[in-house]
Amino acid sequence: MDKDANFHLLGQLNTEFNTITAMIDLYCLHHHQPNTGKFQRCADCEQFRAYVKQRLDRCPYGEKKPSCKQCPIHCYKSQQKLNSQTIMRYSGPKMLVKHPIMAIRHLIHDKRAVPERNKQMTSNYKARKALVNKI
Repeated sequence: MDKDANFHLLGQLNTEFNTITAMIDLYCLHHHQPNTGKFQRCADCEQFRAYVKQRLDRCPYGEKKPSCKQCPIHCYKSQQKLNSQTIMRYSGPKMLVKHPIMAIRHLIHDKRAVPERNKQMTSNYKARKALVNKI
């Protein structure tokens, strides 16, 4: 994982990260949380969230990233892919009620064509490093 967990995702990647975070939170709330009244993500879900953020950061498509389901590059490890599928199957239908705008945006994004990779595309990681080097 990235040593600096406080990095920022740019543009569409941040929107996608916020959507998956909401899905993780819904799943964790209903599967891992006792009825304490105060929500705090469990360690496993927090670790998965950090993994997702790192994968989004390193995606070679950058901000033109297709949805993971449509992507020809499978960058998740098999266990993490299974976690993602489990979380999305549970949270997806509930997102329409809890976070309708995020859910609709995600469904629309999922229908877009996969862009052809080219040299102008750069990962969020490389874009962040380039911004730091300019300063």
